[in-house]
Amino acid sequence: MNELVFEIKKQISDCFKNSFGEELEAGALKLEKTDKDHKGDLTFVVFPYLRLSKKNPEQTAEILGKYLQEHCMEISKYNVIKGFLNLELSPEFWLKELTSLYEDPDPGQNSSGKGKSVMVEFSSPNTNKPLHLGHVRNITLGYSVSRILEFAGYRVIKANLINDRGIHICKSMLAWQKFGIGETPESAGMKGDHLVGKYYVEFDRHLQEEVKAIQVRVNQNDLSDLNDQVQRQNLIQLLEKLKAESDNEKRKETESEIKTLITRNTQLMSEANEMLRKWESGDAETLKIWEMMNSWVYKGFDETYRRMGVSFDKYYYESNTYLLGKRSVMEGLEMGVFQKDEDGSVWVDLTEEGLDRKILLRADGTSVYMTQDIGTAQMKYDDAHMDHSVYVVGNEQDYHFKVLKLILKKLNKPYADGVYHLSYGMVDLPHGKMKSREGTVVDADELMQSMYQSAKQITMDLGKTEGLAPSELELLYETIAQGALKYFLLKVDPVKRMLFNPEESIDFQGNTGPFIQYTYARIRSILRNTNDSFKVSEKAPLMEVEKELLALLSSFSQKSEQAAIEYNPALIANFIYEVARSFNRLYHEVSILGEQDENIKQNRLAMCSVTSKTIKNGMELLGINVPERM
Repeated sequence: MNELVFEIKKQISDCFKNSFGEELEAGALKLEKTDKDHKGDLTFVVFPYLRLSKKNPEQTAEILGKYLQEHCMEISKYNVIKGFLNLELSPEFWLKELTSLYEDPDPGQNSSGKGKSVMVEFSSPNTNKPLHLGHVRNITLGYSVSRILEFAGYRVIKANLINDRGIHICKSMLAWQKFGIGETPESAGMKGDHLVGKYYVEFDRHLQEEVKAIQVRVNQNDLSDLNDQVQRQNLIQLLEKLKAESDNEKRKETESEIKTLITRNTQLMSEANEMLRKWESGDAETLKIWEMMNSWVYKGFDETYRRMGVSFDKYYYESNTYLLGKRSVMEGLEMGVFQKDEDGSVWVDLTEEGLDRKILLRADGTSVYMTQDIGTAQMKYDDAHMDHSVYVVGNEQDYHFKVLKLILKKLNKPYADGVYHLSYGMVDLPHGKMKSREGTVVDADELMQSMYQSAKQITMDLGKTEGLAPSELELLYETIAQGALKYFLLKVDPVKRMLFNPEESIDFQGNTGPFIQYTYARIRSILRNTNDSFKVSEKAPLMEVEKELLALLSSFSQKSEQAAIEYNPALIANFIYEVARSFNRLYHEVSILGEQDENIKQNRLAMCSVTSKTIKNGMELLGINVPERM
């Protein structure tokens, strides 16, 4: 179908040259699907080109129609309605297209990435808490993009950068050390990542208690908690500013500044910062706790990844990459790309690029996130020498990755232009935002189990369990649950913020994973009653409802190529939904197994086969399995 569309555009271009003496770029021309109220398969709108033809709409369309019918054998008829040229494709074309798709063992594949390589970094969790719903969107998006790129012929390396160092990690460690009393995943009966996350929340709870206690003393003009004279003076100025402020919004801003300053000067934060300094200096006891708690987390993460059906080719750890980043920063200093301030901190000045100054090393020599990402970028390229490096990270980091790319360019890194930030919107819940420190996130493991229970209940209520063994039912419930969850997250364009509704996601009707899975199972049920080997008959022209489905099926390779170029699984998700919806329309309007004409029956069964392969391939690109029975 794509080749025919290109050929028709070329012939339109030739017609303008031969009939009107005007040059048109074939690739810029648009052919649309004919409105269902008119006869035709493809429509060309002539209005934008009347200044070139110098004729009225009907005359221009008539000249084009005659030319196309003479020069393109696949066009059997045409009709003109004002400035709309409606083209009817020949019955032979449609049967040839069905034969081609039926004989294709892997429909939808394209070769746009052949000979190229790409590393897709996704998940990238912190080791201070379990994976949550936000991570699930990240993981499903990154894994699906990887599958789509592989389908396009790329050599794909799936990478996971583990954020295993920093003050947030030390918070969990310190809380466990102070309040854990030797608790382990085994003694607590908890997954390791859940246990560590428990202490991250515990740290914040104790921190807020300490902050409140200091605030009470500050309100009584007792500033003894602030030993640092500069910090004490800053607090006094903020308190005076608060007294003088009458605007409510500005008062809130000042109150927030006061709380931030107090938090920074709490005993707990002081101990956490000291633990970070010990970690960076290689303190044996600190490293021992760090390694132990990280091992708990990794084991927990692996269980979650297995349930999601996700795997990685490479793991990177910030505890390794930050040192390489520091070396790159020192190289930048020698090159004159970076500058050192009087206090010893190192910065990059991006004001000429319309940004600001960005710190790369603190005055005490410790690194920041940007330092780590510079080192990670280098390590990744040293490992894979890929053409493209895709970072699947939320849109709150848009500025960060803009800065990273500019820094890599300033360092003359050969891979700088290949860096791409696949920015995606946050996931909201019906009851509001998620907050890790307050323990209000939707835990990934609990969410998947809840989806499993919902899938089980709905499947049983619908009576779709007949003839399946207990083990088959368990697999079916899990397949439906994972399909519902992943599809709901992937059908939304990545750039959009989204609201996750578990009940809506698992509905067997509408634009959902279970609806598509059920459609696939329905087709497989039809094909099980046949020998699964058909011969497309030239004696049975296709009906409109059949041509509509076939036109969709033939556009799969174009859609998969577009999804690879745009790193957008939503294009695949919504395409597969349209295929499933179109098939169900066919299923309800015509007979398949009950068709008396054997030629028509063979063609419809061939279309069933193509549709099932297309749905399966498309869902696999989303990381979703489809059940043979349902």
